[in-house]
Amino acid sequence: MKSITIKGSKRESVGKASTKALRNAEKVPCVLYGGGNAIHFSADELSFSKLVYSNKAHTVVIELEDASFNAILQDIQFHPVSDKILHVDFYQLFEDKEISMDIPVEFVGQAPGVKLSGGVLSKNRRKLRVRALPSYLPDNITADISNLEIGNKIYVTDVADEKYTFLHPDNTVVCQVRNSRVSLKTEEEEVEGEEGAEGAEGAEGAEGETAPAAEGTSTPSEGGENN
Repeated sequence: MKSITIKGSKRESVGKASTKALRNAEKVPCVLYGGGNAIHFSADELSFSKLVYSNKAHTVVIELEDASFNAILQDIQFHPVSDKILHVDFYQLFEDKEISMDIPVEFVGQAPGVKLSGGVLSKNRRKLRVRALPSYLPDNITADISNLEIGNKIYVTDVADEKYTFLHPDNTVVCQVRNSRVSLKTEEEEVEGEEGAEGAEGAEGAEGETAPAAEGTSTPSEGGENN
């Protein structure tokens, strides 16, 4: 998995006044957990652009004055109005310790059920949570949809890898091809049309059956001959 480097400075004070001063200086207060005592530091807000505003998963190398740490993004807080980053939590990585992380799903190929049959691809899971050693964390999880017909699904078991473990039930659906609303409406209209045609045929048959009964009744001329 690719890493992004964030250069920061340790914080001497973690009070509200200090935090406010950092934000006014366009710096983000951060905390690194997982290695014993929490490490409080700050970094330039621009340093987080490639990490936060990306559809790919990354690990992070945090470089401080006297040391560097491998970590992953654990939590991030945004301002409810301005969307500015208010605070970031990181979790330290160790090569011999498994870690849980959300990994984006990459859908590849063209589904015949979509391309040829007019279906719609539903992406039920755009990210999957996995557990693995840091060196085995994938950049993304590939879901090949090139064989999906309408009604077919891809489950997490179909994209499994021995290097990591999914933290989802085996019956979790990653994606599936459904009938589109347009095609469903067309099918309903066809069924209604067929039912209407059958009803019309039945009515015509009923009208045809009344003719023999009329022939069997006596007419005025026949009654005159019998007399």
